Amino acid sequence: MIPSFHIDPVSRDLAPALQARLDSRTKPQGSLGRLEALALQAGLIQRTLAPEVHQARLAVFAGDHGAARAGISAFPQEVTVQMVHNFLTGGAAINVLARQHALALSIVDCGMAGEASVAAGPGLEFIRARQGAGTASYLETPAMPAALRDAALAEGARLVHGWHAAGCNAIAFGEMGIGNTSSASLLTHFITGAPLDQVTGRGTGHDDAGLARKRALLEQAAGRVSGGARPDALTALAEFGGFEIATLTGALLAAAECRMLIVVDGFIVTSALLVAHAVAPAVLDYCVFAHGSAEPGHRAQLTHLGAEPLLDLGLRLGEGTGAALAFPLIRSALACLNEMAGFADAGVSEAGA
Repeated sequence: MIPSFHIDPVSRDLAPALQARLDSRTKPQGSLGRLEALALQAGLIQRTLAPEVHQARLAVFAGDHGAARAGISAFPQEVTVQMVHNFLTGGAAINVLARQHALALSIVDCGMAGEASVAAGPGLEFIRARQGAGTASYLETPAMPAALRDAALAEGARLVHGWHAAGCNAIAFGEMGIGNTSSASLLTHFITGAPLDQVTGRGTGHDDAGLARKRALLEQAAGRVSGGARPDALTALAEFGGFEIATLTGALLAAAECRMLIVVDGFIVTSALLVAHAVAPAVLDYCVFAHGSAEPGHRAQLTHLGAEPLLDLGLRLGEGTGAALAFPLIRSALACLNEMAGFADAGVSEAGA
């Protein structure tokens, strides 16, 4: 049974007061650009003139994909659990960035083909939320039955509700899963209507021959289900998603339900957001889009959602690295709103005075 979510659109009742506060700081109006928009969004989400980030967390969801065994990735499937071991011992890029930007880091096994065999290092949380040892191959059959999709949605929601109850009000999501750019490409194609070849990129680093093979396999998978018709988003999630993408979808919906500030990473996380948005369009009110991925399908996703990312650094690593890099901008935006003097307080004349 599909979990239900109640997500209220963000009210703009407080917008005039927030804008007046921003305009009264000792700066020309609008001169902090998108930092001002971030501060305004956070204030509306939190329903306060003084929004703050509390116990910011980044959660990385990991899972494996049966289709990866057909060669859709440049890396073998074993790399998923190997990279999770790297996360747990603190050696990955996301560990470095989470430490640098004071983000609590949770690693969630949503359904890897192998089990993690190392203990989580200091300051890390490791959660087993497995729906199986990887999905089936969507080249021949649905990636997961509807019941497992729904269980993954519910598990993502449960995790977020727990973090929120412990005091977290701002959360970012990352992922790890060999082959998950292919799932994201298929979801993007069916949900946005963009041509499949235009939303399928090199992923972990395919050469030209590998990219051609990947595109051919994804065309095969799409042909298995479409029959000229596009499945709805939740059906597409069961047909092509990974357990990590399904768990992410539930987590995104729950974070909006809890009125948390959501920092969206790149291509794979945004594929989960496409599904979440189809379920509850108001989820977008709570989202900050961290960066524009180098994966070509990300632009189609952002266009479909009407979103503009904060950063454009050519990133395509995943793990939540782009989201982690956005947190200093969010904190800077809120600090300017909350800590800058007003014109009257500082004795500075306003424009036209």
